[in-house]
Amino acid sequence: MATLTESQRRGAQTHPDLTEHSEVNRDVLAILSRPGKGWWALLTLALLGVGVMLGSWGWQIYRGIGVSGLTSPVGWGAYITTFVFWVGIAHSGTLISAILFLFRAPWRQSVYRAAEAMTVFGVMTAGLFPLIHVGRVWHAYWLIPYPNQRFLWPNFRSPLVWDVFAVTTYFTVSAIFFYLGTIPDVAAARDQSTGIRKKLYSVVAMGWRGTDREWHHFGKAYIFLAALATPLVLSVHSVVSWDFAMGIVPGWHATIFAPYFVAGAIFSGVAMVITLAVPLRKVFGLEAYLTTKHFDALAKLILLTGNIVFYAYLTEFFMAWYSGEPPERQMFWNRLFGHYWWATWIMLTCNGFVPIMLWFKRVRYSIPALFAISIFINIGMWFERYVIIVTSLSHEYEPFAWGVYRPSLPEMGIVLGSFAWFGFWFLLFTRLLPPVAIAELKEVLPPKVRRMKSDSAEA
Repeated sequence: MATLTESQRRGAQTHPDLTEHSEVNRDVLAILSRPGKGWWALLTLALLGVGVMLGSWGWQIYRGIGVSGLTSPVGWGAYITTFVFWVGIAHSGTLISAILFLFRAPWRQSVYRAAEAMTVFGVMTAGLFPLIHVGRVWHAYWLIPYPNQRFLWPNFRSPLVWDVFAVTTYFTVSAIFFYLGTIPDVAAARDQSTGIRKKLYSVVAMGWRGTDREWHHFGKAYIFLAALATPLVLSVHSVVSWDFAMGIVPGWHATIFAPYFVAGAIFSGVAMVITLAVPLRKVFGLEAYLTTKHFDALAKLILLTGNIVFYAYLTEFFMAWYSGEPPERQMFWNRLFGHYWWATWIMLTCNGFVPIMLWFKRVRYSIPALFAISIFINIGMWFERYVIIVTSLSHEYEPFAWGVYRPSLPEMGIVLGSFAWFGFWFLLFTRLLPPVAIAELKEVLPPKVRRMKSDSAEA
């Protein structure tokens, strides 16, 4: 009687439709040769959005930063909101690829490659916004601390300088981790390609042949980078939260910001993984690899982090009331019922009430429902950063300094275009690199699962 090992049983339950390891190569590598009409339609839409972003940015460079809605007292607006949003989006890639790898989660193999790519492209998108926010982008080199003949150094006690080191370190480690994991799969693509693609993949694969020695060193390097990247999940967005928590602005100066921002980053990042995985699954026919089991696991992770985020919201409001500080109380009252009440209630609805539906198994197993919920969550998380930044700056201590911030059309063109910019790079990734990890997927997929199960049943 044929029997299945524990790892084979888990693989069979997670991927019930797969029968041969060779099918993984065939199905995944076929994506690189036939993108289909859906891919071209999405690429066209992304290019149009990138054109809108570049046009809006070019107009701002030509006319000056005054075309934006930024003014006193709101010197940070939609640009810094979107910067924090994209840095947060980038966090789930490291979570899924590194932390779940260390914990040997059996469901990560199908989704972690897309999540890692999302991390790299999310940081690339976030990196644009400090340049855009400067206005005179040709002077943006002053943002980076470096030795110069005038001995002009930034204040290293400023969290804005900490951001430079945190984000660049995170991007470097994430990019190396992403590249390292693709090497065996790129080698598989090299062996089935011809022409210029074969030459390109040969360079990227660095002569990978799949020997025991290579796999040994690959495993050692991968687990080392996973262990190195894991603390970055906690550290990087904690540093971003200190951009606010280190200030004495009402609504910012709170010790809860570091864990609150980290949970929110994972919350929005996992939602973005679902937003990307659903079209990826549909356009490329990956239903056998991205199953409802994977989406159920992602939904449970959203449910966990969503509860933490909503608890942080309630804690903020409670502490503002309990502190007895009039500016703090007025700030949170203004968030709920002031000029920006609509943004606050969008945030609370999308991040606090919509994820409640994930308590129901039927919703977690419904791909369209999860896709819709993930979009609502990403909208809510953008507005969360908007509420934190704009409501606090527009309503500080002195009433004579209060003001109302309204984003301009060029600002919104740049913000919306950033999503197209991100989507453009992600679409190129799906065209050039295997979006599903072939080598690791085979580790949890037993060969000829159906035949072994039928033999067991007959015996």
